[in-house]
Amino acid sequence: MRTQVAIIGAGPAGLLLGHLLLRAGIDAVVMEDRSRQHVEQRIRAGVLEQGTVDLLVASGVGERLLRQGLRHHGIDLLFDARRHHIDLSGPTGGRAITVYGQHEVVKDLIAARLAAGAPTLFQVSGVALHGFDGNKPSVTFAHGGRRHTLHCDFIAGCDGFHGVSREAIPPAALQVFERSYPFAWLGILAEAAPAAQELIYASHARGFALFSMRSPQITRLYLQCRPDEDLGQWPDARIWQELHARLETGDGWRLNEGPVLQKSVTPMRSHVVEPMQYGRLFLAGDAAHIVPPTGAKGMNLAVADVRALARALAAHYGERRDDLLAAYSVTCLRRVWRAEHFSWWMTALLHRFPGQAPFMARLQQAELEYVTASPAAAATLAENYVGLPFATFEGT
Repeated sequence: MRTQVAIIGAGPAGLLLGHLLLRAGIDAVVMEDRSRQHVEQRIRAGVLEQGTVDLLVASGVGERLLRQGLRHHGIDLLFDARRHHIDLSGPTGGRAITVYGQHEVVKDLIAARLAAGAPTLFQVSGVALHGFDGNKPSVTFAHGGRRHTLHCDFIAGCDGFHGVSREAIPPAALQVFERSYPFAWLGILAEAAPAAQELIYASHARGFALFSMRSPQITRLYLQCRPDEDLGQWPDARIWQELHARLETGDGWRLNEGPVLQKSVTPMRSHVVEPMQYGRLFLAGDAAHIVPPTGAKGMNLAVADVRALARALAAHYGERRDDLLAAYSVTCLRRVWRAEHFSWWMTALLHRFPGQAPFMARLQQAELEYVTASPAAAATLAENYVGLPFATFEGT
């Protein structure tokens, strides 16, 4: 088998890269170890930055996003039993966020790829990467009961934190930066109409909570919990009781309850590897970096990565220029570290840390009061939350 770019992973990063390359006339094969049904039903992020929305629409896969996505122009910060509104659009020239599930983006991208007849292989196994430190990369794998070798010019590792791509790079060639947080998020998906129009981030003495949504019929909710939390100790009634306690303020507003469709615990960590390229292997998305979900940056960073990689590959094939490929890691890491900082700041601002001293609680309180009282501070939160323009990070 032969292609120009082998893409490992059919999450939003791999699928979007394949879609952008297809539009640029570049051949690519996307391979994924899970089934199509699994990746289309895997519930993950749901907040899209303005730039992500613009890119999906411009590339021709935004019709359903524009029709079903929920566009938000603000968020609420809740502390001291009061909600404080943060305007996202005013300070950012009309930019906003759109709530649209990651699995819905994946469905749209798979549908577009299959409609174009572009090769997409699900349920592959035994994936191994070869020769990417030279001029003849290849990928070996099993699919349909047979072993295959895919020869290519470049490999894009879009297979997540636990994938094979990053592990294929010699450890000595990578520098790893990481931090694990001493708490996690217990998240539920509930069949209940959202009780508010915008997201609510709550700082509470009992721990952080987040009110979000996925559609006019589905509410997404999170509670701060221990990293080793046993879901068996959290029946639905206890979850709802805790959500009511952390999110309601006694002013008559109440959450809408409904059947819990999904329940999970999400660990909180920051992880970055540098560089994001080695020879002809390029890492994108979670394969290269993880952010805590507080800042809603994970999928948006993956989109920014593959946008940069697609532009670089288009320059290579269309203009015989390799300067963008050479600068790929540096370009992406500028945005990655900005997002890491914002996600760390939001996490430190809103969560209760085990053994937290009263001094730190007072600092959090002072920062929350400042952010909600100062137009300049609120504007900083807003421009980071809606996502800085791609051009901000594209200088060399």
